[in-house]
Amino acid sequence: MASYSLRFKRSVAKDFRAFTKQDVAGILKRIESLAVDPRGPGCEKLSGQERYRLRQGIYRILYDYVTMNCS
Repeated sequence: MASYSLRFKRSVAKDFRAFTKQDVAGILKRIESLAVDPRGPGCEKLSGQERYRLRQGIYRILYDYVTMNCS
């Protein structure tokens, strides 16, 4: 199975400052799982957009992914 690389917006670090360390650790663990399977269990496509959402506790993780074809 292909592996994906993760990139974050600059604003993510600022957003994480408002969360507890435990919450950040859980969110990052969930995000890291997207590198293996970007459409794994629990993810849902947002209607009318090419973005997805994933829940981690009370938090919603919004993301998109791009596949690159290396021919």
